[in-house]
Amino acid sequence: MNKYWISVVIAAIFEVCWVIGLKHADDFWTWTGTVIAIIISFYVMIMAGRKLPVGTVYAVFVGLGTAGTVLSEILFFGEPVKISKILLILLLLAGVIGLKLVTSDEPTSDSVQKGANS
Repeated sequence: MNKYWISVVIAAIFEVCWVIGLKHADDFWTWTGTVIAIIISFYVMIMAGRKLPVGTVYAVFVGLGTAGTVLSEILFFGEPVKISKILLILLLLAGVIGLKLVTSDEPTSDSVQKGANS
């Protein structure tokens, strides 16, 4: 896994943070943390999307964020565990892993040329 895919995973972790923040923030500092997490999440995802196929980056970002959010709600906030939720998360993660496996780790030639012209 190259540094751009690691960036997508980091962006997804921040996505989980801000989604939880949207539900649980109740004062200035928690809202500030939520906004910072949104900014970091999207910035890192956009930077990765400049080097990797944007459709795959977004799908992986959202898939990991969704799975992470559901698991966080179960582990930290007492959301009931249902076998159907777990199976659907596994199916979602299988799709994310499949997308990652069929996508090249090399930056796209279009992205490389854009970077050279900047």
